[in-house]
Amino acid sequence: MAKWKIAGVNFDHQHMGDLLRQVSVHPDAEIVGISDEKPEQMAYAIKALNVPSDRVFTDYRKCLEQTRPDVTILCPATAKHGEWTEYVAPFGTHILMEKPFAATLPEADRMIAAVKKTGKQLAINWPLRWYPPHVTTKRLIDEGTVGDVIEVHYYDGNMGPVRHGADKVNVSEDDILKLKQTSWFFKKNEGGGSLLDYLGYGVTLGTWYHGGRAPIEVTCTVDQPRGLEVDEHSVTVCRYERGLSKYETRWGTFSDPWHLQPQPKCGFVVVGTRGTISSYDYEKTIRVQTESRREGFEMPVDTLVKPFDGPIHYFLDCLDKGTPVEGPLSPAMCRIGQQIVDSAMLSAKEKRTVGLVR
Repeated sequence: MAKWKIAGVNFDHQHMGDLLRQVSVHPDAEIVGISDEKPEQMAYAIKALNVPSDRVFTDYRKCLEQTRPDVTILCPATAKHGEWTEYVAPFGTHILMEKPFAATLPEADRMIAAVKKTGKQLAINWPLRWYPPHVTTKRLIDEGTVGDVIEVHYYDGNMGPVRHGADKVNVSEDDILKLKQTSWFFKKNEGGGSLLDYLGYGVTLGTWYHGGRAPIEVTCTVDQPRGLEVDEHSVTVCRYERGLSKYETRWGTFSDPWHLQPQPKCGFVVVGTRGTISSYDYEKTIRVQTESRREGFEMPVDTLVKPFDGPIHYFLDCLDKGTPVEGPLSPAMCRIGQQIVDSAMLSAKEKRTVGLVR
């Protein structure tokens, strides 16, 4: 039997298929059960990963009671992260929640409290954490290559969340309009919108790059697409004790970055006191400027090695060693990111600059 038993509960977010695929190829892990109230949401994973029928459930309670997983992966709609953590935590399982952390800071705090009671670990997975260019950027920052970080510029998104499913499979144009009317991604009360979908990525990794520092105040504006109740474009400016950083989210990029980088490119530009780094999603090199090489130069990205090559390897390694998750997966750093997201939401709503929500 595999050392680690893993269950996947709630398939609202298509990233569940990507995470379960990582479990399926892990030598010490096994998918012991999957569950969703809507069987059709599990169909792709069942077929792609050959999940036996006796491991498929529509009631999460039966799934967890019968399979007794060590780790449960959760991928609910953003506004339901708190309630699903509270549903699952009492079963005594570690929890890996797919991004974002939550829809609000109080919800994030509920999640932390629910898991703390059980003595298990909570981790929040941000796929950008595992992109080699962004990991290489963090290494260079830690090595002092660009001095102290004073600016983080982030632009990210895609052509739209209903244009692709698990494994980035494209959806037909005929289905896109219908999906916009039915998908939770476009429902305000379920945590939809590009801001909640993508800002957490930028500000959580931005906090990582800033060495855990939080901003003093936040200013945000969002678009108001006709016929939609959520945004498809947001711009957030954070003022830190030293410098400004900008975080921009976009559904509706000219192309999807995993196929072709749009313009602006998706990713990060980090400015330090002694240099700069441009780090773009999926690219094989980053561009660096230093005081001794102001003209700039291309640098190959690092090759990620186990267990630091993805969330499943990393989380199970932490559990093996009995060490807490660190960096962008840790609830402490993610909470700072959530503070910024809540501040941005408040700023956009009230159309003014706000102090960091506490």
